[in-house]
Order: sequence, then structure tokens, then C-alpha cells
Amino acid sequence: MRKFCLVLIFLGVMASVLHAQATPRVVLESQVYCSGIVTPDPVPTDTYVISGEESYYRLTYSDGKLVFLNKGSSQGVKVGDEFEVIRATPIDYVQGEWFQYQNRLLKAMGTTYEDEARVRVVNVQPNTSTAEVVLSCGYVQRADLVQPFTPRPAPVIKSEEGFDIFAPPSGKAKALVVTTKHFGQLAANGTVVYLNLGSAQGVKVGDYFRVFRYQGNSSENAYQTPRVAYEIFGLGSTPRPYTAEELPREILGEGVVLRVSKNAATVLITLSRKEMYPGDYVELE
Repeated sequence: MRKFCLVLIFLGVMASVLHAQATPRVVLESQVYCSGIVTPDPVPTDTYVISGEESYYRLTYSDGKLVFLNKGSSQGVKVGDEFEVIRATPIDYVQGEWFQYQNRLLKAMGTTYEDEARVRVVNVQPNTSTAEVVLSCGYVQRADLVQPFTPRPAPVIKSEEGFDIFAPPSGKAKALVVTTKHFGQLAANGTVVYLNLGSAQGVKVGDYFRVFRYQGNSSENAYQTPRVAYEIFGLGSTPRPYTAEELPREILGEGVVLRVSKNAATVLITLSRKEMYPGDYVELE
């Protein structure tokens, strides 16, 4: 009897493992709805957060808190309506750009908007409404912009098996990691990055980008000594110089597209072999 029970337990464990392997992984809800976007399209500013409960001392609002919106039943708002709360973030002009023309590229892509929260209306007055924060990405503050909630698709995450670190150029559209979410300087698994390719160049949600780096690239802030790819003083040099494009690429990882605008894509890094930085290259797989 004991052996029979052990066999049943083993078969149950194996069935669970096989089911997990057969079930494709998808991007988490928090990753989809907290990813942000860079877009040149104007965003309506007529609906916004006024403040919220305990406004006499509370500066910000997050999960479970109540906020007041400047639209009510007279403007068609109903109990149960859901909205997205977003905030425009200024370009983070640093003293030294991470790579050449970084700020210029980001400005050309459009305005960067952070996803702050999703809220659900719980009470409606004629010209105002009260909403509960049901998903918090950061924090909600006064004057944050509010727009109707729109469901976003959750792309499937590719298996890491078969990832080719020697993949040849795909021949498809190529771009740059222009910046990361919150204008960070480092990306790895789970990081959201913004690329300078969008729907105008045929990019769509669910597409995959491969991230790579050229050897000897001296136009980025991750400093490389000139000619380091083929020459180091006192430690050898090749018979002739080589350009970065002539040498094998360093494949860093890949990511999936979560959102697109005209000239920009929001990408979640799903696999990283090494650290990635603004200025690294990407190509459609």
C-alpha cells in the first residue's frame, strides 16, 4: 500500500511538472499595466485627480485608498467605471548622456508617460466622483491625468531554450535602447526599456527584440578605449584594424513588446545574459 501511495505521489508530481512545462508563461498583469509609454500623440488633460481622502495630511495615494476625480454623473461617470491614472515625466537631462544624442532621440520619440494606477469608481456626485485605487504602480498625486481604462494584451514569454548567442543579423529593423523606465542606466530581466521603433516601422505588441552590442563602440558612456577590439598597447594588435560591424556581435538578451506608439516601443526584458545599457542595439527577431 505504501509503495502504491508513493507511485501516486510521483505520478502527481510528474503531471504537475508536465502541465507547467506545457502552459506558456505570459507577462504579469502588473508588468503590462505598469509599463508606461513614450508617445508623440496628445493626451487629454481635462480629466484628473483632485486629491483624495485625508487630503489634509496625505500627499500620495496607493492601493486601497480613495481619490477624488473632477468628473461625475453630469459627465457620464458611473459606479464601477475604471480609469487609468498616468503622469507625464520630463526627460531626465543628465550632465553627461549615456550615449551620443540620447536626449535628442528621446525627445523625438515623444513624451514619456508613467502608469501610476488603475482606479474603480465607488461613488458618483454630479460633478465629481470617488474612486478606489485597485492597482498601484507607483503613487497617485494631485493633478495626475485620468483616462478610460483600456484592456491591454499580455504577450506570451518565449522559452529560454534555444536562445542563440551567436544569432546572425535578422535583417529586420534595428534600433537602440534609448532609456529605461524611470530613466535608469541599467537593464536586466524584468526591466522595462523604451526603443526608438514603433508602429510606423511595423512594430506590434508581442514582437520580440534581440539586444546586442558591437565591440569597440566608443560613442557610449560605458567607456571603451579606442581600437580596444583589435589593439592593446603592449599586449598585441592585429595586422589590420577592424570596424565594429566586422566583428561578432555580443548578444545580450531579448525582450517582448508590451506597447507601441508611432515611433517608440515599450519592451520588457525577458532574458538577459549580461547587463544592458542605453545605447545598446536591438533588432526585430
